[in-house]
Amino acid sequence: MPTREDLAELLAPANTVLLTVECQEGVVGTDSALPELAAEARTSGALVHVARLVAAAHASGVQVLHAVAERRPDGRGANRNGRLFRAAERLPVQQLRGTRAVRIAPPIEVADEDLVVRRLHGLSPIAGTDVDPLLRNLGCRTLVVTGVSANVAIPNAVFDAVNLGYTAVVPRDAIAGVPSEYTPAMIRHTLALVATVTTTADVLAAWKRPRRG
Repeated sequence: MPTREDLAELLAPANTVLLTVECQEGVVGTDSALPELAAEARTSGALVHVARLVAAAHASGVQVLHAVAERRPDGRGANRNGRLFRAAERLPVQQLRGTRAVRIAPPIEVADEDLVVRRLHGLSPIAGTDVDPLLRNLGCRTLVVTGVSANVAIPNAVFDAVNLGYTAVVPRDAIAGVPSEYTPAMIRHTLALVATVTTTADVLAAWKRPRRG
């Protein structure tokens, strides 16, 4: 674990971006296509922690980027090369473009200055999307990854960020997956090997703390 001083340097607002992953109504909302995941995101406190981080980012000048997964009504461009994709096609709630399902879910508040990147394919919120060029244009060096799920999209985001040269920071209490015991195992045995793992409280403290020098 980094010291608070080191974390404050790492999370300097000028070169940090907060990424929320699939924190949308159709995934973590009350009418989710994945009710078990939605329940875990809420009962674990992860969704509230994401909302707190977003609010703090707005207050401290940290850029927020929301990554949303969606599909066209005709399914054009969507993957069908895995069980996950084929199962998603049969779910009662579809992440259709322009519907409530692809809106950012409360209690997260979206500000005018936030960026929203929507993808029609794949498992990663970064690979094959506009996220990387946007991060580079913003001068990002540190990417704080939050949201769901610890099973698929979160590790994809962390690996892609690291492969592209960013430093990934993961607040362990601001991500969720199923079953509940899977998330800490993923963090300990995988994400901690490539990312700086911390907590929401420590990130909030870093954004309130003056930088050294």
